[in-house]
Amino acid sequence: MAPQDKPEKQGKSTAKVSATKDRKPGWASGLQQLYDSVVDEPLPESFKDLLSKLDDAD
Repeated sequence: MAPQDKPEKQGKSTAKVSATKDRKPGWASGLQQLYDSVVDEPLPESFKDLLSKLDDAD
């Protein structure tokens, strides 16, 4: 294998990886929506009470 062959082959594989990173799989948008819905949920009262008790313990 000649030394000049290596950069060309690496360039092709790098381009292939870059193209793969740009495409999102079909499930990515659904996962993003699920994450966003969980983040937007209010904090349950029981959890707020627990945090308050932990703060008082200090």
